Amino acid sequence: MRKRFSCRLSYLLIFCLLCLIQTSGANAALSKYVKKHRNISVTNKQAANVARFNHLIEYFSSFSYFKPRHKVNANFIRALMLAESNGEPRATSNKDAKGLCQITFPTGKQAASELAKKNINFRYVSKRRLLNLRPHDLYSPSINILLTCYLISKYNYTFQGKLDLVVAAWNAGEYSITNNRPPQYKETLNLIGKVNGYFIYFLKNQR
Repeated sequence: MRKRFSCRLSYLLIFCLLCLIQTSGANAALSKYVKKHRNISVTNKQAANVARFNHLIEYFSSFSYFKPRHKVNANFIRALMLAESNGEPRATSNKDAKGLCQITFPTGKQAASELAKKNINFRYVSKRRLLNLRPHDLYSPSINILLTCYLISKYNYTFQGKLDLVVAAWNAGEYSITNNRPPQYKETLNLIGKVNGYFIYFLKNQR
C-alpha cells in the first residue's frame, strides 16, 4: 500500500509541475518541451531493453544515499535511461558521455569517489572498483546505474525533488541552475520533457 501511495504521490507532484509550467509565463520554453513529450509512449523494444536491467535498477534505487528513508524512484531511473540511451549500455554521446544513462567520466569519477567514502557495501560493484574507476567502466550496467542512482539522489536532496531542476542538474550541472529555474538550453529543456513524459508513462503502467 505504501508503494502504491508513493507512486500516486509522485504522479500528483508531476501533474502539479505540469500545471505550474503551463500556467506561468516565466518558462514558456520549458512548457513547449513538456507538452511535446507529455504523451510519449514506450515501444516493445525499449521496454525489453530496460527490463534487462530491472534487477539493478530496483537494487540500487533501494538505498538512502543522502537522507534516511529518502530513496530514488526506480521509474524515474527507467525514464532517464530511455531518454538518454534507449536502454543501450554501449551508447556514447558526442560529448563522450557513456552508458545507459550517459555519464561523463569526470562526473562519474567524482561520484564514485564520494560513494566509496560512504559506509555502504553493494552487491555487483566493489568499493575497490569505485576507487579505481576507469572510463570504460561506465559501460558496465551495474556501475552506470549505481552512479546514476547516487547522483539523482544527490540532486533530489539539493533541489527538493523538483523534476525539472533534478534533470537540469543531471544534464547541465548543478551550477547551471539560477533563481530556481533550469538553464534555457534546448538540449536540457528537451531532456526534461522526455524524462517527464517517460516517468508519467511508467507510473501509469506500473503493475
